[in-house]
Amino acid sequence: MPDLVGALDQGTTSTRFMVFDREGTMVSVDQREHEQIFPQPGWVEHDPMEIWSKTTSVIEGALAGAGLKAADLAAVGLTNQRETTVVWDRRTGEPVHNAIVWQDTRTASLCTELAGEEGPDRFRPKTGLPLATYFSGPKARHILVELGLGERAKRGELAFGTMDTWLAWNLTGGANGGRHVTDVTNASRTLLMDLATTTWDADLSLEIGVPSAMLPQIVPSIGTDLECVGPLAGVALTAILGDQQAALFGQACFEPGEAKNTYGTGNFMLLNTGASPVPSRSGLVSTVAYRRAGEAPVYALEGSVAVTGSLIQWLRDNLGLIERAGDVETLASSVDDNGDVYFVPAFSGLFAPHWRPDARGVITGLTRFATSGHVARAALESTAFQTRDVLDAMTADSGVGLVELRVDGGMTGNDLLMQFQADILGVEVVRPKVAETTALGAAYAAGLAVGMFSDLAEIRSLWAEDVRWYPRMDLAERERLHRRWQMALQRSLDWV
Repeated sequence: MPDLVGALDQGTTSTRFMVFDREGTMVSVDQREHEQIFPQPGWVEHDPMEIWSKTTSVIEGALAGAGLKAADLAAVGLTNQRETTVVWDRRTGEPVHNAIVWQDTRTASLCTELAGEEGPDRFRPKTGLPLATYFSGPKARHILVELGLGERAKRGELAFGTMDTWLAWNLTGGANGGRHVTDVTNASRTLLMDLATTTWDADLSLEIGVPSAMLPQIVPSIGTDLECVGPLAGVALTAILGDQQAALFGQACFEPGEAKNTYGTGNFMLLNTGASPVPSRSGLVSTVAYRRAGEAPVYALEGSVAVTGSLIQWLRDNLGLIERAGDVETLASSVDDNGDVYFVPAFSGLFAPHWRPDARGVITGLTRFATSGHVARAALESTAFQTRDVLDAMTADSGVGLVELRVDGGMTGNDLLMQFQADILGVEVVRPKVAETTALGAAYAAGLAVGMFSDLAEIRSLWAEDVRWYPRMDLAERERLHRRWQMALQRSLDWV
């Protein structure tokens, strides 16, 4: 068996293909950004055909860059931005509409309509999710209603899926026999799956308005065994996980009570809760962490924050405060503190634990004293404050007080942010040697499925600490800053 495994990581802003060896070391990578489409305020779209084109390019690029052929890979894992929704024609393979991205807020009125008198938790007992613009079922319903495609969907002429489904279908043949599948982690983000049985629920399909004829087959996260064609011809796709579940796997959080926080376009904290879903009373969501073929699912509690890394892109692209995303740390370090400036980046409303689609971004506390450095520092600190809100909710739901938080993602390279994160949480923050654990988790899962890794214990042994940040802020200052953040957050509400 080859001792290399591939990972296709389709994210919100880019797609990349990475090759890892059996020690979890990256051998090769190729990455391409794709266009962010903003038809109107609050709406975010991607072109699925562009993403598929970029996917083939990065696979070919990563293999060529290391002098490899597809046959040199033992298996491939796929991980993806989760709730982003695609509907396409099964016969032609053409999308009927741009993909509606997880950040998009256009389904707010539909979610309110679906909630009715029972409120946003109407489907939570069955799905683990609140009715929110975040999730993909209402997005699919919107596309069908907007384009008048309901009858075609009922006849099975259209296919629905998140990005894993779209890519797996194309990787296995597309219109020429492609497999229409989704894994259980992505299915758990649709508002259409029964969390306890991990199967599509006919009543939910009827209520939300997504006909069962257009739904993909739900498969295990690990052990999918789908034969690829095209750039990966002859290689099996053996693992599919949503990006945050893949990061949990890559961080080796296999035991109940272990948690990770990913700093990407948004922030996503997941806590492994073991063999049973834990209902949230504090604004989190219950979700599937992963499922191995032939085994029961493992569940997690999750707190999702919509805007963190994308806020730094906004400072760069919309305001021109920095030339490169990495410059934000230098600008923020030009001041000693935030100057009492707070930035609530509710560009897509507020996700966990607030679930307020009516919120919009605000910068508060501005005076003539404030500089671009204070705005940059407030932007960074908003990521840490939002993480604090999620961790407080997670502690309330689970009863587990974390001693340390494992972190990953691009923003963990920002020392100023990571130190402030440790300070505002009052817990140690730990970054592994491989910070991009999303792709690594998909690779580990794919390798595990084919025996390249013997068991979870072997994968755990490969995890290695890189940097640890210890809290240095005293309790009184920590709580003062958090109170000011809460004041700023209240001022973002009731805007829409």
